[in-house]
Amino acid sequence: MKILLISGTNHKGSTYHIGRILVNELGAKEDEVKEVFLPKDMPKYCCGCARCFMEDEAKCPHYAYMKPITDSIDEADVLIFTSPVYVYHVTGQMKSLLDHYGYRWMVHRPSEKMFSKQAVCISTAAGGGMKSTNKDIKDSLKFWGVGRILTYGKGVAAISWDGVSDKKKKSIEITIKQIAKKIKKREKNVKPSLKVKMMFYIMRLMEKRGGFNPVDYEYWKAKGWLEKKRPWKNSNN
Repeated sequence: MKILLISGTNHKGSTYHIGRILVNELGAKEDEVKEVFLPKDMPKYCCGCARCFMEDEAKCPHYAYMKPITDSIDEADVLIFTSPVYVYHVTGQMKSLLDHYGYRWMVHRPSEKMFSKQAVCISTAAGGGMKSTNKDIKDSLKFWGVGRILTYGKGVAAISWDGVSDKKKKSIEITIKQIAKKIKKREKNVKPSLKVKMMFYIMRLMEKRGGFNPVDYEYWKAKGWLEKKRPWKNSNN
């Protein structure tokens, strides 16, 4: 099982530790686990040039940073996104990374590899805001076409992992074990949800009418999605 852990900060706090607990519970070999730390591995903000939409993602001025992350996303079976709550939302650096993948949204050029993946969104806070933070990430993953998305938010009443009580840590471990069990049960047998499929068909109708731009239309046409082929049947599961 190949796993990619994307951390919304360089700091290894409570959210990161929970992500690592999940990695360990999934039982992946260490050489099957990759980690991305933000902003270290992607320090640039989207500059709104729209070249990824109108031309090609390789024309993004930050492509050198994005390509290794994109390759790791494509190769992984399970994606784990972790972000502490920053003013009831994801960290700015996590938002910046997701901004760079606007071209991969269903309305543009989704990758068929996403439809057979599982993903987990994890957030923590001393207080609240986990639901809206996880939603920030889940929204993008849903529009990427990710087959199955799970979320976990926890108020840890602390600003560091060392400050989290043993009782809370035990509760976290129990829940993470349950999440890991769900993921392993569906390994190699992931199908997109009905909501994702419905979204695909709505976007397909738009593309058949010409789409947002010629680049998107030609992409869908080349994939055969405007005819009988479907991305969840072309995926590697």
